Amino acid sequence: MSKKLFTDQEQKLLKKHPYVKAVSEKAITYTDEFKARAIKEYEEGKFPLQIFEDAGFDIDIVGKKRAKSALERWRAAYQKNGVAGLVDTRKHSSGRPLERELSIEEKYARLEAQNALLRAENELLKKIDLAERLLIKKKRN
Repeated sequence: MSKKLFTDQEQKLLKKHPYVKAVSEKAITYTDEFKARAIKEYEEGKFPLQIFEDAGFDIDIVGKKRAKSALERWRAAYQKNGVAGLVDTRKHSSGRPLERELSIEEKYARLEAQNALLRAENELLKKIDLAERLLIKKKRN
């Protein structure tokens, strides 16, 4: 992460950009569309700074190192997982508890998932128990 902190003015300017999902004092979250576009343009021979400038970003605000490292990160994720590697997963797996009350449908879905997990664990334990019994039986004979 860059040591450069964004001022309130810079954050407001970045938030208006169509390829920016969110901005904090320390970080920029880019849209998945921009990440895919940047990868494609890089593969066509463009340099990271040129990609960011062509997309309308002010490199003095974003920072040269931040632009280069972002593209390196996206390329590595793309090579490892394809387009799915570019999707921001923090929304779905942040580990933070919800602050709002769950609806009945959401509670039911969670309970169904928990029930399925417990059933699978029970089946696994049954198989392990059976394998242990067969092993003990073979040792006796």
